[in-house]
Amino acid sequence: MTLRILHVLDHSLPLHSGYTFRTISILREQHKLGWETVQLTTPKQGVSDAVQETVDGLKFHRTPSATSDGLLAQMRLTARRLREVIAATQPDLIHAHSPVLNALPSLWVGRQQRLPVVYEMRASWEDAAVDHGTTTEGSARYKLSRALESFALWRADQVTTICEGLRGDIAQRGIASDRITVIPNAVDANAFQFGVQADPALRRSLGLDGATVIGFAGSFYGYEGLELLIEAARRMAVRRPELRVLLVGGGPQEERLKQLVVEAGLQGRVIFTGRVPHDQVQRYYELIDVLAYPRLPIRLTELVTPLKPLEAMAQGRMFVASDVGGHRELIRHGETGFLFRAGDAAALEESLESVLAQRASWPAIQAQARRFVEVERTWTASVARYQGVYARALGRATTNHTVKA
Repeated sequence: MTLRILHVLDHSLPLHSGYTFRTISILREQHKLGWETVQLTTPKQGVSDAVQETVDGLKFHRTPSATSDGLLAQMRLTARRLREVIAATQPDLIHAHSPVLNALPSLWVGRQQRLPVVYEMRASWEDAAVDHGTTTEGSARYKLSRALESFALWRADQVTTICEGLRGDIAQRGIASDRITVIPNAVDANAFQFGVQADPALRRSLGLDGATVIGFAGSFYGYEGLELLIEAARRMAVRRPELRVLLVGGGPQEERLKQLVVEAGLQGRVIFTGRVPHDQVQRYYELIDVLAYPRLPIRLTELVTPLKPLEAMAQGRMFVASDVGGHRELIRHGETGFLFRAGDAAALEESLESVLAQRASWPAIQAQARRFVEVERTWTASVARYQGVYARALGRATTNHTVKA
């Protein structure tokens, strides 16, 4: 009998984010295993009257919503839509993905329908709220957010997460180890070209001919620490007139970063490309000699592993990264990448200069990094772990208590 899984998602394609890329990789690998998947997005997908949408050959059930919907209203809409989709598709289990606003309605409806619920915590809701500036650690709102997250973790039949840092956080909340499984982030190495030379026309159009380029590609959030990269570039510019910084992407910190560039006197030496289509990002990666991931040391970055360093490894890009916990879990210093002291612009500067000074060793490091993702960080290996998770969830489903809405 074919297993049918109902995935409850915050958002999906055609929106682009690390969240959606992880989701699409999971779905594709589950299909290879012979499983059927049903996809439902919550009101966070955006304001729309659509109830279905097909993207890249996948059908997504949508939850129609309006701009005035508050969090409780969104969860009620999700619960109502869940009942409709369950009636139409008859899944064997519900797999709710972060945030907890997806887990709670999944638990309500799952218990009513006698369906097991797997909750995948990709990041804790309270930490995401702190990062986005909607609350502060220790506040009443933070404590409530954490309590709701813990409630969902306690009530789920099985819990999955993306890294060891989050596994430890979940265990500290009193969840038994046999109910927690790490499904680590990975990459499809075949989707990334290795060792490709930069496009000379693109290099010329950005004014990078003859330049030494350091850079970053991704979203410009405060925790990414990009102000440290600008400060490191200011320090290096005195010695390296050919130095350029390429910042690919955009986000809430973009205007602040542009202001810092002016204050540092780096106009014309820091290039902001704006957001580029996902299928074009690798062309920009290829222009960068050394990537920088200067994430700041906060609870979120200490616990959560990002995708970007794995993508860099798959492409054979040299990079430096701050030594926050999420990076330490991924990167073997001196073998697949280089770590520096988090939050320290001088340490970032020193690390960049050190990497630039040892170009002769780059081919060996690039090959080791590519080998690491090909062997240890494949989606095939990661997604195979769901087999045991789902089997245990189906076995536990009849023993849990009812959760009231």
